[in-house]
Amino acid sequence: MRQVNLFIMSTAMLLASCGGAKDASKSDQVLIQKSNIQIEGKRMTPEALWAMGRIGGLAVSPDGKKIVYTVAYYSVPENKSNREVFVMNADGSDNQQITQTTFQENEVSWIKGGSKLAFLSNDNGSSQLYEMNPDGSERKQLTNYEGDIEGYSISPDGKKILFISQVKTRQSTADKYPDLPKASGIIVTDLMYKHWDEWVTGAPHPFVADFDGKGISNVIDLLDGQPYESPMRPWGGIEQLAWNTTSDKISYTSRKKTGLAYATSTNSDIYVYDLKTKETKNITEENKGYDTNPQYSPDGKYIAWQSMERDGYEADLNRLFIMNLETGEKRFVSKAFESNVDAFVWSADAQTIYFTGVWHGESHIYALNLANDSVKAITSGVYDYESAALFGDKLIAKRHSMSMGDEIYAVALDGTATQLTFENKAIYDQLEMGKVESRWMTTTDGKQMLTWVIYPPHFDPNKKYPTLLFCEGGPQSPVSQFWSYRWNFQIMAANDYIIVAPNRRGLPGFGVEWNEQISGDYGGQCMKDYFTAIDEMAKEPYVDKDHLGCVGASFGGFSVYWLAGQHNKRFKAFIAHDGIFNMEMQYLETEEKWFANWDMGGAYWEKQNPVAQRTFANSPHRFVDKWDTPILCIHGEKDYRILANQAMAAFDAAILRGIPAELLIYPDENHWVLKPQNGILWQRTFFEWLDKWLKPEANLPK
Repeated sequence: MRQVNLFIMSTAMLLASCGGAKDASKSDQVLIQKSNIQIEGKRMTPEALWAMGRIGGLAVSPDGKKIVYTVAYYSVPENKSNREVFVMNADGSDNQQITQTTFQENEVSWIKGGSKLAFLSNDNGSSQLYEMNPDGSERKQLTNYEGDIEGYSISPDGKKILFISQVKTRQSTADKYPDLPKASGIIVTDLMYKHWDEWVTGAPHPFVADFDGKGISNVIDLLDGQPYESPMRPWGGIEQLAWNTTSDKISYTSRKKTGLAYATSTNSDIYVYDLKTKETKNITEENKGYDTNPQYSPDGKYIAWQSMERDGYEADLNRLFIMNLETGEKRFVSKAFESNVDAFVWSADAQTIYFTGVWHGESHIYALNLANDSVKAITSGVYDYESAALFGDKLIAKRHSMSMGDEIYAVALDGTATQLTFENKAIYDQLEMGKVESRWMTTTDGKQMLTWVIYPPHFDPNKKYPTLLFCEGGPQSPVSQFWSYRWNFQIMAANDYIIVAPNRRGLPGFGVEWNEQISGDYGGQCMKDYFTAIDEMAKEPYVDKDHLGCVGASFGGFSVYWLAGQHNKRFKAFIAHDGIFNMEMQYLETEEKWFANWDMGGAYWEKQNPVAQRTFANSPHRFVDKWDTPILCIHGEKDYRILANQAMAAFDAAILRGIPAELLIYPDENHWVLKPQNGILWQRTFFEWLDKWLKPEANLPK
């Protein structure tokens, strides 16, 4: 449900999005290269979206002269992808693709003083550590570990390696009954038996090993014999672990709970493992919410991490803390920024921390002066920055907007940004993008709400356009300048729709009160904010108020189901993807119970709990008798966050009520749609449905 912006996309997620290392075999590997697609009509198409290269992680060489990064390419006919490695000069010149393989090269970093590149690849079927020269030559496997390596970090002295790998933590049915090796039944005795898109049988553990530059030895599991996760599923990667500057301590993130305790708590901590004494210390024990993503300062005097205050509230303000390693003093240093610290990096002199955070619908880079904890915005503009790394006297970061996917930029400390990569320029040059406009609207309670409006290419104010209300997921994820390969506003605009995307109540970037109002009030002010956005736009002469649609996923899907019973004939078509239809069932079905407890206010059987009772009284399924509008329901059967039976029930209810409905079910997709052909199918189905009900001329006899 909740969408999280991470500093680095973990290798586990990269592998999942590409089919997974374990799914790769020599027989089905295909070399997928950059597309030279030709686009007719200068309008965005699903095929154009899937032809785009997707920039992944990046790293700057120790001397600051080179940048290495990865790009994923997809093949719709093959329904596969692979990820390649590129190296360029610090000014973006001499950009060279240095790999061209059928494998997944991930998490590239500079090692051995910058003379070599380390990376993860699945050449032999499992994910292992490799090295090569910066020109791609002399590719050599460095590890032959028995499991997949999902992330790694070389120690500052180059003599050790920290890596992530899965360990078995639960007895299988075959373990219990060896004479039934083909039995498929799963015996469950506690909660958290499923998570995100998998049946839980193990946990990621952090391992440390000696590294002589040729291979690893003396491997130690930092959580040996313990059933806990580090990093934490499903989002965590190597960013949740860190070396200290002297290579003798490792900090790691873990929620040391299992079963019911894990399912009902967000209380994770930062632990420090001493390689000399083999002792572990919890340095955040007093805090009861999330503590994640530790980073040591370059001078070795401090450690910083992200922290949420309250247990069970996974969208609490994500604060930045630092601790003096000599005195143990801790400080909440990001108080001056009333929004989440999404990613951060220390300056070379340890006097400043640079971080990204969202404010008023844009995610920018900020400088936090540790002398007085003041915050200054470095960048500005209608786009989002994602992650940042030191780059001499500059920062290197990825940037995107509603009109362009990720590219790499060099950012001077005065905010001057220089684009270094032009991965998809050949595609953008063939496209005409719609205008993106910000509007501030007055809500029903007198507040000001930022709403993004995206217009079709060649917009003509003298015409009337069908218009879509976009309902954000999360529920507490910002409607910032995001770029999506599925919920892409420019492809909606290219199909001649105006899109209205409000930053309704319950989104970060407008202060804590605005963000928190949604908790326990799913059917309240946030829904009034939706009505404000679409009603204000419907007053415009170029909006066809008789052909309005409403679309959304996750909490946005819940919003669609809820609005279907409350919209008073505003809309002529609905599309809900992975949405909650029956909140009583959702309370029991979702795996992360802390989410349901916080957002719903408690269990539906708590009859004396007014917040919980209000929540469940507003469940969309209770208003099916008021449904009167065609609806498309989409869901993945591997979505264990919101089970697919929610969409099936909504679809069945619509059909039983005589309402035109359609159901798109993916047996092999989770809360997202990751496979290329499934992505194309999603787009085609999406627009066929909207065109059928919102473009009357499309239904005329030909």
